[in-house]
Amino acid sequence: MIKILLIEDDLAMRETLEELLKRKGYEVTTAVDGDEGTRLFHNVQPDLVITDILMPNKGGLRTIVDLKQTAPNLKIIAISGGGALEAEQYLNASKFLKVDTAIKKPFSNEELLQAIKKLVS
Repeated sequence: MIKILLIEDDLAMRETLEELLKRKGYEVTTAVDGDEGTRLFHNVQPDLVITDILMPNKGGLRTIVDLKQTAPNLKIIAISGGGALEAEQYLNASKFLKVDTAIKKPFSNEELLQAIKKLVS
């Protein structure tokens, strides 16, 4: 079974994505921020990480850097709805950190599922 670590601070988004991914047969572990996500990463050893960019404590960009240092070949999908900057600016920054896919919120279930399928097949 494909293991996914989902790092998302928004409770409604996290629960919605977790339910979707579990229905599609993925094993999902969730974290509320980059600190928790980084800790869980070492225990779970996921095949794929989906991380929001803007989160309290440790944000997605720092989390991506830390995870890529530990596991350079780790597959990562970055998601963002923007904040002080437009979502595209955060997502472009994530591409410099070697994320595999960057998706702007809001996105469709199908868009996310296609991105996952492409990375784990």
